[in-house]
Amino acid sequence: MQTAIIGYPRVGTLRELKFATEKYLEGVLSKAELQDTAALLRKTHWQNQIENGIDYIPSNDFSFYDNMLDTAVLLNVVPQRYSDLRLDPLAEYFAMARGYQSASGDVKALAMKKWFNTNYHYLVPEIDGRAEISLVGTKPFDEFSEAKKLGIVTKPVLIGAFTFLKLAKFTGHKTPVDLAPDIIRAYAKILKKFNDLGAEWIQFDEPALVMDLSADDIALLNRIYREILLAKGGTRVLLQTYFGDIRDCYQEAALLPFDGIGLDFIEGKNTLELVKQFGFPSDKTLFAGVINGKNIWRNNYGQTLRILDELGKSGLHMVLSTSCSLLHVPYTIKNETSLADEYKKYFSFAEEKLAELADLKKITASNNPAGTPEYIINSRLFNASRFCPDTSVQAAVAALAPEDFIRHPQFYEREKIQKAVFDLPLLPTTTIGSFPQTAEVKANRSQFKNGKKTVKQYIEFNKKKIAECVALQEKIGLDVLVHGEFERNDMVEYFGECLEGFLFTERAWVQSYGTRCVKPPIIWGDISRSQPMTVDYIVYAQSLTKKYMKGMLTGPVTILNWSFPREDISWQECAFQIALAIREEVLDLEANGIKIIQIDEAALREKLPLRKSDWHSEYLDWAIPAFRLVHSGVKAQTQIHTHMCYSEFSDIIKDIDAMDADVITFEASRSDLAIIDVLHQCGFKTEVGPGVYDIHSPRIPGVAEIKAALFKMLEKIPQEKLWVNPDCGLKTRGNAETVASLENLVDAAQAIRRSWQ
Repeated sequence: MQTAIIGYPRVGTLRELKFATEKYLEGVLSKAELQDTAALLRKTHWQNQIENGIDYIPSNDFSFYDNMLDTAVLLNVVPQRYSDLRLDPLAEYFAMARGYQSASGDVKALAMKKWFNTNYHYLVPEIDGRAEISLVGTKPFDEFSEAKKLGIVTKPVLIGAFTFLKLAKFTGHKTPVDLAPDIIRAYAKILKKFNDLGAEWIQFDEPALVMDLSADDIALLNRIYREILLAKGGTRVLLQTYFGDIRDCYQEAALLPFDGIGLDFIEGKNTLELVKQFGFPSDKTLFAGVINGKNIWRNNYGQTLRILDELGKSGLHMVLSTSCSLLHVPYTIKNETSLADEYKKYFSFAEEKLAELADLKKITASNNPAGTPEYIINSRLFNASRFCPDTSVQAAVAALAPEDFIRHPQFYEREKIQKAVFDLPLLPTTTIGSFPQTAEVKANRSQFKNGKKTVKQYIEFNKKKIAECVALQEKIGLDVLVHGEFERNDMVEYFGECLEGFLFTERAWVQSYGTRCVKPPIIWGDISRSQPMTVDYIVYAQSLTKKYMKGMLTGPVTILNWSFPREDISWQECAFQIALAIREEVLDLEANGIKIIQIDEAALREKLPLRKSDWHSEYLDWAIPAFRLVHSGVKAQTQIHTHMCYSEFSDIIKDIDAMDADVITFEASRSDLAIIDVLHQCGFKTEVGPGVYDIHSPRIPGVAEIKAALFKMLEKIPQEKLWVNPDCGLKTRGNAETVASLENLVDAAQAIRRSWQ
């Protein structure tokens, strides 16, 4: 059997691309030096795959920022406001990704959303009424040729035409159907070009096929590919799906003239049944996604062989593959020097997954698979017991009753009480939580971890920064303050380090968006809280001001969704364990005089099933209660906030309201405040703070811009329910832009207040 992967991580084993890109954006590194770094990384990644015997090696899975953005540029989908800047192509590319502000122009970035059910963010292509899709770029061809010069014939990877149209934002009168002829011509030219270059296979990624599809969607899919594939010539074409099964279009996809179809046997709960029920075309190759591309646990070869045996009964021509791109896991376990071998032997990062494919190739080639050394070693690992349960934690979850998930009194009674207690002005101003993590802040944390600073020195530094942050917020004039989170490396990793049941890595970085990388904790065992995690710093911050200080916590669903979860218990069980631990912290903050507590659920929607029929039964029926469990024990006078970002919220807005928070802040600026219409239409009861400016862009919003956003909000949101805030935390921004932006935010809110007097 041959082996393939769908895509590979691109930022580098030690985040080389991240640092090179940031230096380029700062003007420290030249474009040529950035391109040299990128070329070296691509070469290294291809060679890693060759060394592990991968037969179908992808190219064009590399990106400086995002593959959807790459595809938009390739297809001439560049809104005029960016082309009007008259920048060179790479600078224009980054303007679309990050926004741009100079004397020559001022534009916001494209909208950013979560990539299906992952923590990766993609940039949303924007198609206006004047858009003309056509092939204008050369990136996929350049990278294929680059590999070919190294003696490597790769399998070029592109976002498929159907998924591109389904995920794009249409701002004019055109629809996907209107643009079908243009995109067909463009993709046909792509196929012809690759055919001329000698490509043996080309991969079109179509993850949108695992979602709910209408008859019109399926008709569009058929139309697009029946015409595109007429141009394939001698190049074979792979339809690659992932993140679920394609039950709505399996039979139609099987009839299309593809040479191969990639199916997900990990998250595709119906995939095996679909193949068994309807068969698989004998003239096509099945790329079987049997290696989990999203989690970091080793593959159970016994379970995988059982799937392959079922498929093999039909005499299929198969290629072993990953379930999705390896973009979603860290590079290699080899970089982890602190983790004990007793843990590491259970983990498989991107490089190790290449080795697992190599193992499975050997095993399936043997006349006695169960007798191969690779199979025997793997079986011993999975036959051994590794979990040490915490019976007290399990008992606490088992003892939960319906009353534990209900807060008293009801929302409207609490709202009246809190209005009287807090006496905040209309349009109260605040931030989401974090302030810039400067080099000095990062150095303090690093020196403490490396033993170069004592606990006392570390805490003194953090308190100094907290005092500076509080004084700065007082000077700016914010109404509700935060302590700045200078002790926190990451909003999930920090809490994982404070809780029992987590493991941590040194260099297991995963790309979240652009140059932003995260290091997800690993949930190893049952989770509990042994001591307070935030109380000392928050209480100290509150002692410095007469204004209200928010206690800042991360919610249970986000901690779960932004960690690598266990595979032996349900997500619900794990979420409730985390919720009970965070609940203890909430009650401790309240007992220590903290009146406002923010419990962030930035990733609430992230693991929402891609099919609506599964939303409640598989997710929302436990995710929403998990959040309610965290705060149900507080007093009416304690105000509970939460925050959510970079997702589609409109279709679950009633479920969000059912979280029963007192205030919810949303990312809204990149999506043109679209959420306010939804809030208005559903009669959203919770007080809200739609973000008035985008913190993922270095540009500084003006007072007039923020006022315009607030006036737009006030058309749909009652003034007594509207908060004013950025759209996310400020940790990735610089001090100068942060101060200027917040000063403008406060000036805008105060100007509107004065106009009402």
